[in-house]
This record gives sequence, C-alpha cells and structure tokens, in this order.
Amino acid sequence: MTRKILLPPNYDTLEGPLVFLAGPIQGAYNWQNDAIKTIQDLAPELNIASPRKNIIKKGKFTQEMYNEQVDWETYHLKKAGEDGVILFWLAKESEHISRRAYAQTSRAELFEWKVKHERDGTNLVVGIEDGFSGAKYIQRRFPQDCPEIPICSTLEDTCLKAVNYLL
Repeated sequence: MTRKILLPPNYDTLEGPLVFLAGPIQGAYNWQNDAIKTIQDLAPELNIASPRKNIIKKGKFTQEMYNEQVDWETYHLKKAGEDGVILFWLAKESEHISRRAYAQTSRAELFEWKVKHERDGTNLVVGIEDGFSGAKYIQRRFPQDCPEIPICSTLEDTCLKAVNYLL
C-alpha cells in the first residue's frame, strides 16, 4: 500500500488507517513536519493528515477559508477516529498572537475526542511539550477518566505510541 500525506484543502481516497495530527498551529512551531517525518520513518505505509498547510496565504483569512479548513479537519478527524488514530501534540507556544487564546481549538478538540474515546473507543494518543500552558489539568484528568490513553512528553514517543496502535 502506498501512503498518502493529506494537507488542506485536498481530499483523497484512502486505503488503510489514517493518523491525524491534532494540536496547535497558530502560535506553534511547525511540529507537524517533524511528526510526519517520524511517522514515515517508523511506518511508511501509514496515511497521515496534517491540518497545517504548506503555503501560508497572505491577506485576510475569510469566512470561506475558515469553513474550508474546519470542514477538512472535521472530515479527516472522523476518518482517523473510525480507522486510525488521532495524535494530539500540545506544543508550547512559540509566538504569542494577542487576538486569540493559544491552542483554543486544540483544547476543545482534545476533550471532544476524549469523550468519543470513552464512548466509542477511538484510538487517541496525547503528547504534551514541557511548557504547554494547562498541561497539569490534562495530565491529572486523562489518567482519571481514560488511563489507557498514553500521555507522552516527547513528540517522538507520541508518534511511536500512535504507530503502535495501528501495527
């Protein structure tokens, strides 16, 4: 099987499981490229969906662009939830953006998929970089509610745990 790397706004037919790279984009370093390389090295046959676009458009981020991004992410999160694993890497903030709370969407998605894990058994792996604000709460609550979800401290270990779900 040939693996695919999916980036917005592209949709493609997939054969086999999907690893979705969930976590902050705005204000975070490009950890997604590091995760893709690590996963490819560990299991080149796996499909990967990364919501970080390779091309950064200048100018206003329109409502249409926002809807396209959210719809792409929702579609691929559901695909990974059905056949694959959702990898959350909670990278520490590297650039402050004053008009929004850091990782606000990632935090909402994390707890949305935690509930889906509890209800449906969705494969979920969580990694938290040292310095991520709010880490203590996640590190306390996840083991209480979902002790089987690994919580990792490095991106490499997070990728390894995600791959291990699928091999």
